[in-house]
Amino acid sequence: MSTCPCGAALKYENCCGPLINAKQNAPTAEALMRSRYTAYTKTAIDYLLATTHPAKQDTYDADSMRKWSEEAQWQGLEIIETVAGGENDDVGTVEFIARYAEDGENREHHEIADFKKVDGRWYFFEGQAPSPTTFVRAEPKIGRNAPCPCGSGKKYKKCCGR
Repeated sequence: MSTCPCGAALKYENCCGPLINAKQNAPTAEALMRSRYTAYTKTAIDYLLATTHPAKQDTYDADSMRKWSEEAQWQGLEIIETVAGGENDDVGTVEFIARYAEDGENREHHEIADFKKVDGRWYFFEGQAPSPTTFVRAEPKIGRNAPCPCGSGKKYKKCCGR
């Protein structure tokens, strides 16, 4: 009995195991997301393909999925946000970060994944990278030749801007 790789703090046998072993279906989009992460950690490629929306299954390369699954050292899953995707919903979105190491380098896969329910069963539909956030300054930018805001009387570039 080991802790489930999905990070839900449950035993694998009581968490993602029954989903991956086809003993039950995921009740929510987040549960499916967690089980798909776990499937990568266990190289359960058949489960990954079976839980991909039927309209999208032909676009997935099982060999590439298997290679990534086997070569990565899976480090953890962080769920950022879940929108809808409950037991009574038909669509849902889960934003997550999957952490892993590959070729000795730590990496992150950050995705916003869309899920759809068909005949009462959740499927992964598609995912996209989140939009980059724009940095907005609280105060105006100080020019290099502007007086230094510290009050020294020097130009910013000759004082605090070095």
